[in-house]
Amino acid sequence: MPCSKNILTVSIFYIHVKRGGWLITAGERLTQSAKAYIEAHCEEKFSLQVISNALFVNGSYLLRTFKAHTGQTLLSYHNVMRCEKAKKLLLGSECTVSEAGEEAGFSSSAHFSHVFKKVTGMTPTQYRKSEVQSLVLEYGMEE
Repeated sequence: MPCSKNILTVSIFYIHVKRGGWLITAGERLTQSAKAYIEAHCEEKFSLQVISNALFVNGSYLLRTFKAHTGQTLLSYHNVMRCEKAKKLLLGSECTVSEAGEEAGFSSSAHFSHVFKKVTGMTPTQYRKSEVQSLVLEYGMEE
């Protein structure tokens, strides 16, 4: 009987879904869902309660599971996604740095610059200039 008890315990903790030959645990599936939700709503203010309610899970469980599967916090991932959106705006439009930050969901340009530098290692203005210079060098374009 001990063997069947162990199998039951394992099946309770690991709900697997067969997908393309790979087994995905419930925690991995939750992490993927959380990432998708954050990517779709990255410009909105971060709220653990809103995200956990949307995914029908306890907030503490979501935090632990996400960190275990990605190595980063939900807030950190949210900020990375906002910065990715801001990068596209900084390079793909004529908007100001403040406008890019606002469009990406930051409440102030100072907070935007602080988070952007923390995530990318440079300020939004430095990023824009370095990317423009890269294009000039790579394609022989003029500024």
